[in-house]
Amino acid sequence: MKKNFKFINKFLINLPTPTNISYWWNLGSILGICLLIQLISGIFLSMHYTPNVNNAFNSMIHITRDVNFGWLFRVIHANGASLFFFFIFMHTGRGMYYGSFMKIKVWISGTLIMLTLMATAFLGYVLPWGQMSFWGATVITNLLSAIPYLGKTLVNWIWGGFSVENPTLNRFFSFHFILPFILCIMILFHLIFLHEKGSSNPLGLKNKVDKISFHPYFSIKDIYGFMIVIMMFLFINFKTPFLFNDPENFTPANPMMTPPHIQPEWYFLFAYAILRSIPNKLGGVLALIMSIIIILSLPLTMNLKFKSSSMYTMKKILFMIFCSTFILLTWIGAKPVEPPYIFMGQLLTIVYFSYFIINPFLNKMIK
Repeated sequence: MKKNFKFINKFLINLPTPTNISYWWNLGSILGICLLIQLISGIFLSMHYTPNVNNAFNSMIHITRDVNFGWLFRVIHANGASLFFFFIFMHTGRGMYYGSFMKIKVWISGTLIMLTLMATAFLGYVLPWGQMSFWGATVITNLLSAIPYLGKTLVNWIWGGFSVENPTLNRFFSFHFILPFILCIMILFHLIFLHEKGSSNPLGLKNKVDKISFHPYFSIKDIYGFMIVIMMFLFINFKTPFLFNDPENFTPANPMMTPPHIQPEWYFLFAYAILRSIPNKLGGVLALIMSIIIILSLPLTMNLKFKSSSMYTMKKILFMIFCSTFILLTWIGAKPVEPPYIFMGQLLTIVYFSYFIINPFLNKMIK
C-alpha cells in the first residue's frame, strides 16, 4: 500500500515540472477528462443499445425518448468524440510546434493512440445505423479492396458477408467497446514514457534544474482548464446538441438509397479530402494512411539547438501555413466532388505533405 502511494506521489504530486510551461501543456490532462467522459457515457449507452440491423436505429430512438437522461448520454457521447478530436489535434500541433516530438517514445506512442482513437471513432459512427453510418461504413471498408490480391477477400472477411450487414454491425460494436480499454493501457505507457525524462518546455531546451513540483502549481492550472472545457462542452450539449451531426444520419439505413453526398465526421474530413484528391484508389489509401503516419518522420529531421519553432521566424511561418492547410482540407472534405473543389483539394494535399519535405531543409539552412 505504501509503495502505491509512493508511486502516485512520484507520478502526480511531486513530479518535477518545468516552471515555464504554458496552458498549451494542459491539453494532455484535458484529453484524459475527454476519455473519462467517453468511457462513462459509452458504458451507459451500451446497456440499452441493440447491435442488430433491424433494431439498432430504433434502440437509438428508445435511448433518446424513453430512457431516463438517455438523450443526455447520447449527445454527451456524440459531442464528446468531437471534443476529444479537437483537443488531440491541438495537442499534436503543440508537440509539432514546440519540438516535443524529440521525446521519441512519447511521440510514437502518441501517434499510435491517435490512430487507435480514429479507428474507435469510425466504428462508433457506424453504430447508430443511420444513412450516413451505413454508407460511411460501406465506403471506408471498401478502401481495403485496393490492396493487391488480398483486397476483396479482406473486405468480405471484415463484412462477414458480401455487404455491410448484421455480422458487420455486431463486430463493429464489439471492437468499439473493447478498443477504449486498450486505449487506456496505451495512454498509461504514454505517461510512463513522458515521466521518464519529464515534460518538454516552450524554449525547447533540456532543463534539469528549473523545475518545481506538479502539485499544487500545475494541478490548479489543470483544474481551471477542466472547468473551462466542461462549461463550453455543456453549453454545446444543452444549446445545440446536434451541431456536429449529419442530418442524413437521422434517417434509418437504406441500402437501396445512396445519399447525394457521403462524408465522414468533421474530424476525418482532412484525411478524406486527401484520399479523394488522388485519382488512383490504392494511391489515395496510401496518402490517407501517410497523412497521419508522416508525423513520425519529424524526430528524424530535427538537428537544431532550440527544438521550439518559436525561436525561428521561418519555421513559425511554415507551421502557420501547415495549420491553415489542415483547416482548409477539413473544409474541402465537406464539399461535393466537383470543380473547383477537386483542384483545390489536390493543391492543398501537395501543400500538406510539402511541410514534411521543406521542414528538414529549413532545419539545415538555419543550422
